[in-house]
Amino acid sequence: MLLLAAWLLANSVVAREPVLFNRDIRPILSENCFECHGPDAAKRKADLRLDTGAPGQVIITTGKPSGSELFKRITHADPEERMPPVDSGRALTSSDIETLRAWISQGAKWEKHWAFISPNRPTIPPANNSAWPSGAIDRFVLAKLQRAGLQPSPRADRETLLRRVSFDLTGLPPTPREIDAFLTDASPRAYERVVDQLLASPRYGERMALDWLDAARYADSHGYSLDRRRVMWPWRDWVIRALNDNMPFDRFALEQLAGDLLPDATIAQRVATGFNRNHSIQSEGGVINEEYRVETVVDRVETTTAVFLGLTFGCARCHDHKYDPISQREFYEFYALFNNVPETAHVGNADKLADKPFVKVPSAAQRKQMEWHRGEIAELEKKPEAAEQLEAARKALAALGQAAPTSMVMGELSPARKTFVLSRGQYDQPSDVEVSAGLPAALGQWLAGAPRNRLGLAKWIAGVENPLTARVVVNRFWQMHFGTGIVKSSEDFGAQGEWPTHPALLDWLAVEFVRSGWNRKAMHKLIVMSATYQQVSRVSPWLLEVDPANRLFARGSRFRLPAEMIRDHALASSGLLVGRLGGESVRPYQPPGLWDDVVYENVPRFVQDHGGKLYRRSLYTYWKRSVPPPNMQAFDAPSREVCVLTRAKTNTPLAALVLMNDPTFVEASRKLAERVLRDGGATEESRLTLLHRLVCGRRATERELGLLSGALAELQTSFRAEPEAARRLMSVGESPHDPALDAVELASYASLANALLGTDEAITRS
Repeated sequence: MLLLAAWLLANSVVAREPVLFNRDIRPILSENCFECHGPDAAKRKADLRLDTGAPGQVIITTGKPSGSELFKRITHADPEERMPPVDSGRALTSSDIETLRAWISQGAKWEKHWAFISPNRPTIPPANNSAWPSGAIDRFVLAKLQRAGLQPSPRADRETLLRRVSFDLTGLPPTPREIDAFLTDASPRAYERVVDQLLASPRYGERMALDWLDAARYADSHGYSLDRRRVMWPWRDWVIRALNDNMPFDRFALEQLAGDLLPDATIAQRVATGFNRNHSIQSEGGVINEEYRVETVVDRVETTTAVFLGLTFGCARCHDHKYDPISQREFYEFYALFNNVPETAHVGNADKLADKPFVKVPSAAQRKQMEWHRGEIAELEKKPEAAEQLEAARKALAALGQAAPTSMVMGELSPARKTFVLSRGQYDQPSDVEVSAGLPAALGQWLAGAPRNRLGLAKWIAGVENPLTARVVVNRFWQMHFGTGIVKSSEDFGAQGEWPTHPALLDWLAVEFVRSGWNRKAMHKLIVMSATYQQVSRVSPWLLEVDPANRLFARGSRFRLPAEMIRDHALASSGLLVGRLGGESVRPYQPPGLWDDVVYENVPRFVQDHGGKLYRRSLYTYWKRSVPPPNMQAFDAPSREVCVLTRAKTNTPLAALVLMNDPTFVEASRKLAERVLRDGGATEESRLTLLHRLVCGRRATERELGLLSGALAELQTSFRAEPEAARRLMSVGESPHDPALDAVELASYASLANALLGTDEAITRS
C-alpha cells in the first residue's frame, strides 16, 4: 500500500498542475496528428495545421470541449469519422483524450515549441529549509523531488565518489595513492581539490574527446566497400588539445565549422575543419561521383544540425519536415552552406584523391627539423660556392614536407556552386528552384553583417540569438554525468523529442554556460560539485518503484562504463597503460584474419602493432568502419559511419566472453597479478586487498576477502595439478612475465584478477 501511495503521489504531480501545451499537448499531436496536419504542406489534409497557433479552420472553442470540433472528432462514435483515422495505425488513449479535454477547458493556450524559444535565466527555487542543496542545480532538483514527495539520497562514500568523478572527468580509475590521499584529506575542500586536479589532467581531453569522436563520426578508414586507410588523426589530436586547453565552446565550434574561412587561418584552424570531412568516402568502381558528393553534403547537414542544434534536419531532404517547422526549401538553403567543398566524393582506387582538400601537418619533431633546414638554407644562400649543398638542403626540406601526415579539411569554391532543391532528394533530379544559403525561419534570422557562408553560420550557432546550441550542449554534459540527459532524446530537441524533466534547470544551465564564456570545464565542475551528483547510487525498492529510471535524480546514477573505459581500466590497473598523448592510430590485438572477409586482394590486411603501441588508450585504436574493434563493439561502441550522440547500452554474453578471453584482458590480468605479488606485501590478505582496490577502487569487505581467498585456493589447486595450463596463461600477450615469480602462484592470481575485472562492479560506474 505504501508503494502504491508513493507511486500515485509521484505520478499525480502533472495532473495537479495546469496542462501545458509543450509538455502535455504537443507530444500527443506530434505523435498522432502532425503527419497529416503538421509542417509538411504536400501531405497536409483539410488545410488544417495543428503545429501552429493559427489552425486553418476554427476547431477549438476555448473553455468548451464539447463545443470544439477537435474534441468531437477525437471522441466520435463512428470509427469512420473519428480521428486519427483507423488506417493511420494511430489511436489516442483515454489519457490522451482526457489531457486534451483538460487543455481546452483551461483555455487551450498554444505555445511555440519550447526548444525554439531562447532560454532566459529562471529564478532559482528556495532551499525550503533544507540543508541539502549546495548550489543552484540542487535547488532545482530538490523542488521537483519535494513536489513528488521524495527526498534526495545521502552522499556517496569517498571511495565511490572518487572513482565516479575520476572516470567521468578522465576516463581512468584513481590509483591507490590517489585514493589514500583523498581519504586522509580532512579539508572541507578535499573533494574540490580532486575535481580541479582531474580537470587539469591531460587525460581530461582524451576522455572528453570520446563523445566528440562519436558525434563527428571519426574513423581511420573511408568506409564503404574497400574501406581504405585515411589520415584524420591530426584532427583528433586537435580536438584533444582544444579540450585540454579549455578552448571556449563557441570558438571550438567556430573553428571546426569554418576555421578555414578565418582571416589568415593557421594550419591548426584548417585542421579543425576536419570535423566535416570525417564522412565516409566511396571507392567502389562504377559509382557516380555526383551521387556520393551529394551524400557527403547531406551528411554534413545532418551531422552539424544534430551536434549543435539537436534537430533531425535530414527528414526535410525529400519533403517538408513532418514534425518540425523545417521546409524542404529551408533544408537546401542550409545545404547550400556545405555545397562548396572542392572535393572528389568517389575516388576509385586512387586513394590520394580522396584527401583533397588537405593540409600537411608536420609533427613537432618534423617541425624542428624543418626549421633547422630552413636555417641551413638561409646560411648556404649566402655562399655562392655552396650550390650543391644548398640544393641538397632544399631537397631534404621538401622531403620532410612530403613525409608530413595529411589531414582532410574543408575548402570553398569560388564562385560557389549553384544549389537547387532536389526533387525527392535525388542527386539527379534538381528542380528549377534555386536557393541561396540561409536558416529556417523558425530558428531565427541570419546575423546582420555576417557573411553568407559557413563562417556566418558558425557565428550564429554559438550566438545569443540561437535558442538551441547552449541547451543541446549542456544537456549532453548532463548525460555524460548522469547517463541520461535532462532531455532524454539528446539527439532530438524537436517536436518528436522528449520534454525535459527539469526545464528550468536546463535553461539555467544553458544561460550559465553562455555567461561563463562557454567554459566547458567550469560547467563540468559545476555539475560534479553539486550535491545531486554526489548522491549514493544505492536504490531502495520504494525509490525503484517510484522512479525506476532516476529521471528525478533522487539518487546517484549507475551505468556501465563505455567500451573504451573498460579496456583502459584494465590497462591502467595492470600498469600496462602507455600514457603518450596523441599521435598516429595504433593496431592492438585483434582476432586473426579480422579484415579478410571485407577487403579485396589488393587492399592491405590487418597488421598488428607491437611494443608500447599495444597499450595506448583506446581512443587511439585504429578505427576501420567496416570492421570496428570487436572488443569495443561488444560494449556498444558505434561503427562511426554516422553521427552518434547517445550510445546504446546492452548486456550480452559476448561482452562477458571478451572480458574473459580477449588477449588484452588476459594479458592485463597477468600483469595485474604481477603487480599484486610484487607490491601487495607478503600476506595473502594484503595482496587480495590491493587487487580489489586496483580493480574496484575500494577496500574489500571481510566477506569479499573470504570469497576471493576461497577462489584463489581453488585456482592454486587447479594449476598445481596442471602446470602446463599455467605456462599457457603466461604466454598470452607480448609483455614478458616476471621469471622470479612462481608460475603457479602467478597464474592463480592472474585468473583471479581476470574474474574480478569481469565483475559487474569493475565495469560499472556507480
